[in-house]
Amino acid sequence: MRIKFRDIVLCAVFFMLLPQYVNAQVSKEAAQLLRKAGIQVINQRTAPHNFTLQLLGGEKAALSSYRGKVVILNFWATWCPPCRAEMPSMETLYQRYNKQGLEILAVDLGEDSNTVQMFIQSNRYTFPVMLDSDSKVGNAFGITAIPTTYIIDREGKIIGRIVGSIHWDTPQVFAAFDALLNS
Repeated sequence: MRIKFRDIVLCAVFFMLLPQYVNAQVSKEAAQLLRKAGIQVINQRTAPHNFTLQLLGGEKAALSSYRGKVVILNFWATWCPPCRAEMPSMETLYQRYNKQGLEILAVDLGEDSNTVQMFIQSNRYTFPVMLDSDSKVGNAFGITAIPTTYIIDREGKIIGRIVGSIHWDTPQVFAAFDALLNS
Protein backbone atom coordinates (compact mmCIF):
# COMPACT_ATOMS: atom_id res chain seq x y z
CA MET A 1 0.00 0.00 0.00
CA ARG A 2 1.41 3.33 -1.03
CA ILE A 3 0.67 6.43 1.04
CA LYS A 4 0.19 9.60 -0.93
CA PHE A 5 1.48 12.99 0.15
CA ARG A 6 -2.07 14.35 -0.08
CA ASP A 7 -3.27 11.76 2.50
CA ILE A 8 -0.50 12.78 4.90
CA VAL A 9 -1.45 16.44 4.58
CA LEU A 10 -5.14 15.66 5.15
CA CYS A 11 -4.28 13.63 8.25
CA ALA A 12 -2.07 16.41 9.59
CA VAL A 13 -4.82 19.01 9.07
CA PHE A 14 -7.37 16.73 10.75
CA PHE A 15 -5.22 16.26 13.85
CA MET A 16 -4.36 19.96 14.01
CA LEU A 17 -8.03 20.96 13.91
CA LEU A 18 -9.36 18.19 16.15
CA PRO A 19 -8.51 19.90 19.48
CA GLN A 20 -10.25 23.11 18.36
CA TYR A 21 -13.35 21.18 17.33
CA VAL A 22 -13.46 19.18 20.55
CA ASN A 23 -12.95 22.29 22.68
CA ALA A 24 -15.65 24.15 20.76
CA GLN A 25 -18.37 21.89 22.14
CA VAL A 26 -19.86 21.59 25.59
CA SER A 27 -18.98 18.16 26.97
CA LYS A 28 -21.70 15.57 26.39
CA GLU A 29 -22.11 15.11 30.13
CA ALA A 30 -22.47 18.85 30.78
CA ALA A 31 -24.87 19.25 27.84
CA GLN A 32 -27.08 16.42 29.10
CA LEU A 33 -27.08 17.85 32.62
CA LEU A 34 -27.90 21.35 31.37
CA ARG A 35 -30.85 19.97 29.38
CA LYS A 36 -32.08 18.00 32.42
CA ALA A 37 -31.95 21.26 34.39
CA GLY A 38 -34.18 22.96 31.80
CA ILE A 39 -31.42 24.98 30.13
CA GLN A 40 -31.27 25.17 26.34
CA VAL A 41 -27.80 24.15 25.17
CA ILE A 42 -26.19 26.30 22.48
CA ASN A 43 -24.12 23.97 20.30
CA GLN A 44 -22.46 26.67 18.19
CA ARG A 45 -20.79 28.62 20.96
CA THR A 46 -20.21 32.27 20.23
CA ALA A 47 -18.72 35.08 22.24
CA PRO A 48 -21.42 37.38 23.58
CA HIS A 49 -21.50 41.09 22.87
CA ASN A 50 -18.97 42.62 25.27
CA PHE A 51 -20.23 45.54 27.33
CA THR A 52 -19.34 47.70 30.29
CA LEU A 53 -21.98 48.73 32.82
CA GLN A 54 -22.09 50.35 36.21
CA LEU A 55 -22.41 48.00 39.17
CA LEU A 56 -24.72 48.92 42.05
CA GLY A 57 -21.68 49.90 44.13
CA GLY A 58 -20.79 52.59 41.59
CA GLU A 59 -17.77 51.07 39.85
CA LYS A 60 -17.92 49.90 36.25
CA ALA A 61 -17.30 46.36 35.05
CA ALA A 62 -16.95 44.76 31.63
CA LEU A 63 -18.35 41.34 30.83
CA SER A 64 -14.95 40.37 29.39
CA SER A 65 -13.34 40.89 32.82
CA TYR A 66 -15.13 37.74 34.05
CA ARG A 67 -13.41 35.48 31.52
CA GLY A 68 -12.06 32.41 33.29
CA LYS A 69 -15.27 32.04 35.29
CA VAL A 70 -18.57 30.39 34.45
CA VAL A 71 -21.03 33.30 34.23
CA ILE A 72 -24.78 33.40 34.62
CA LEU A 73 -25.82 36.56 32.78
CA ASN A 74 -29.37 37.28 33.90
CA PHE A 75 -31.51 40.09 32.45
CA TRP A 76 -34.27 41.13 34.84
CA ALA A 77 -36.22 43.98 36.50
CA THR A 78 -37.60 44.53 40.01
CA TRP A 79 -41.19 44.84 38.73
CA CYS A 80 -41.05 41.40 37.02
CA PRO A 81 -42.73 38.66 39.15
CA PRO A 82 -40.89 35.71 37.52
CA CYS A 83 -37.58 37.57 37.96
CA ARG A 84 -38.32 38.15 41.62
CA ALA A 85 -39.36 34.52 42.07
CA GLU A 86 -36.10 33.05 40.78
CA MET A 87 -33.72 35.37 42.65
CA PRO A 88 -33.69 33.56 46.03
CA SER A 89 -32.59 30.36 44.28
CA MET A 90 -29.98 32.33 42.29
CA GLU A 91 -28.56 33.54 45.59
CA THR A 92 -28.41 29.93 46.83
CA LEU A 93 -26.54 28.87 43.67
CA TYR A 94 -24.19 31.85 44.00
CA GLN A 95 -23.38 31.04 47.63
CA ARG A 96 -22.78 27.40 46.76
CA TYR A 97 -20.48 27.89 43.74
CA ASN A 98 -18.99 31.39 43.82
CA LYS A 99 -15.72 30.24 45.38
CA GLN A 100 -15.44 27.53 42.68
CA GLY A 101 -15.54 30.02 39.81
CA LEU A 102 -19.21 30.82 39.26
CA GLU A 103 -20.24 34.45 38.80
CA ILE A 104 -23.77 35.75 38.53
CA LEU A 105 -24.26 39.08 36.80
CA ALA A 106 -27.82 40.30 37.23
CA VAL A 107 -28.41 43.03 34.63
CA ASP A 108 -31.35 45.22 35.60
CA LEU A 109 -33.12 46.67 32.56
CA GLY A 110 -34.39 50.23 32.56
CA GLU A 111 -34.63 51.07 36.23
CA ASP A 112 -32.93 53.69 38.38
CA SER A 113 -30.23 52.69 40.85
CA ASN A 114 -32.27 53.62 43.95
CA THR A 115 -35.11 51.25 43.03
CA VAL A 116 -32.70 48.41 42.32
CA GLN A 117 -30.56 49.11 45.41
CA MET A 118 -33.60 49.03 47.71
CA PHE A 119 -34.76 45.72 46.20
CA ILE A 120 -31.34 44.06 46.42
CA GLN A 121 -30.69 45.27 49.98
CA SER A 122 -34.14 44.31 51.27
CA ASN A 123 -33.65 40.78 49.94
CA ARG A 124 -29.98 40.55 51.00
CA TYR A 125 -28.72 39.39 47.62
CA THR A 126 -24.94 39.34 47.34
CA PHE A 127 -24.30 38.64 43.65
CA PRO A 128 -23.21 41.56 41.46
CA VAL A 129 -25.97 43.69 39.92
CA MET A 130 -25.36 45.77 36.81
CA LEU A 131 -27.51 48.71 35.74
CA ASP A 132 -28.62 48.90 32.11
CA SER A 133 -30.74 52.01 32.66
CA ASP A 134 -31.25 52.72 28.96
CA SER A 135 -31.60 49.00 28.05
CA LYS A 136 -28.95 49.29 25.32
CA VAL A 137 -27.19 46.12 26.45
CA GLY A 138 -30.49 44.25 26.68
CA ASN A 139 -31.33 45.39 23.16
CA ALA A 140 -27.89 44.29 21.90
CA PHE A 141 -28.62 40.82 23.31
CA GLY A 142 -32.07 40.80 21.69
CA ILE A 143 -33.91 40.56 25.01
CA THR A 144 -37.66 40.51 24.34
CA ALA A 145 -38.81 38.79 27.55
CA ILE A 146 -37.50 38.78 31.09
CA PRO A 147 -36.01 37.03 32.78
CA THR A 148 -33.67 35.86 30.05
CA THR A 149 -30.46 34.20 31.13
CA TYR A 150 -27.30 33.18 29.30
CA ILE A 151 -24.74 30.71 30.60
CA ILE A 152 -21.19 31.64 29.55
CA ASP A 153 -18.31 29.20 29.90
CA ARG A 154 -14.81 29.92 31.21
CA GLU A 155 -13.63 30.69 27.65
CA GLY A 156 -16.20 33.47 27.37
CA LYS A 157 -18.58 31.62 25.02
CA ILE A 158 -22.35 31.31 25.36
CA ILE A 159 -23.24 27.67 26.04
CA GLY A 160 -26.79 27.95 27.34
CA ARG A 161 -29.91 30.10 27.36
CA ILE A 162 -33.13 30.26 29.32
CA VAL A 163 -36.12 32.45 28.54
CA GLY A 164 -38.27 32.57 31.65
CA SER A 165 -37.50 31.74 35.23
CA ILE A 166 -36.23 28.50 36.71
CA HIS A 167 -35.36 27.26 40.17
CA TRP A 168 -31.57 27.54 40.41
CA ASP A 169 -31.32 25.46 43.58
CA THR A 170 -32.43 22.04 42.33
CA PRO A 171 -30.30 18.88 42.26
CA GLN A 172 -30.41 18.99 38.43
CA VAL A 173 -29.01 22.53 38.30
CA PHE A 174 -26.37 21.70 40.91
CA ALA A 175 -25.29 18.65 38.88
CA ALA A 176 -25.02 20.78 35.71
CA PHE A 177 -22.87 23.40 37.44
CA ASP A 178 -20.73 20.73 39.12
CA ALA A 179 -19.95 19.44 35.61
CA LEU A 180 -19.33 22.92 34.15
CA LEU A 181 -17.12 24.10 36.99
CA ASN A 182 -15.09 20.90 37.17
CA SER A 183 -14.39 20.54 33.45
